[in-house]
Amino acid sequence: MRLILADDSVLLREGLIRLLTDAGHEVVAAVGDAPALLDAVELHRPDVAVIDVRMPPTHTDEGLRAALEIRERHPDVGVLVLSQYVEKTYAATLLADATGGLGYLLKDRVSEVADFLDSLTRVRAGGTVFDPEVVRQLLARTTHADPLSRLSPREAEVLRHLAQGYVNAAIAERLHVSLSTVEKHVNAIMDKFDLPRDPGYSRRVLAILRYLDG
Repeated sequence: MRLILADDSVLLREGLIRLLTDAGHEVVAAVGDAPALLDAVELHRPDVAVIDVRMPPTHTDEGLRAALEIRERHPDVGVLVLSQYVEKTYAATLLADATGGLGYLLKDRVSEVADFLDSLTRVRAGGTVFDPEVVRQLLARTTHADPLSRLSPREAEVLRHLAQGYVNAAIAERLHVSLSTVEKHVNAIMDKFDLPRDPGYSRRVLAILRYLDG
């Protein structure tokens, strides 16, 4: 696939270029700030843009804001955001814009090459990919009247896989259960979260947003 990299760390950029090139992908641009990223996307129209959350000049949310702008201007371009830490607000903001073709991974995940490349493939195919550690920390939080407390352990596990972007068939395979069992768990999650049966909304995305916003 054709990729753009955006990270102010030259060392990380060069490492990613080598990794992705060795895997058979083409890096059409590698930049260090948000304006250069937006210009590169406009020029090259890549399959996926891999973007650091924090870039110059303030090193706060420049990458995230650029990612959301790319989603608005070029919805056909996949976006994979990288972050050094689990930042719930950024994760929720990104997922709130979810129409597929996006992901949020911790930078440590890049060292797990097979998983990182698989995430890129899923984002390019229109999937939603969230880092397992992000999902684990969000699911582990404790709040009063938290709707997650109403889920069974198996339902919480299914929700964790949903948040990582897996479809029902893939969840069934990973949990070694039948597809119908996964479907029952997904329906139970939706019901326990009191999600509307409105055809204008994705109940799967709403379910993930429910605990990201909690």
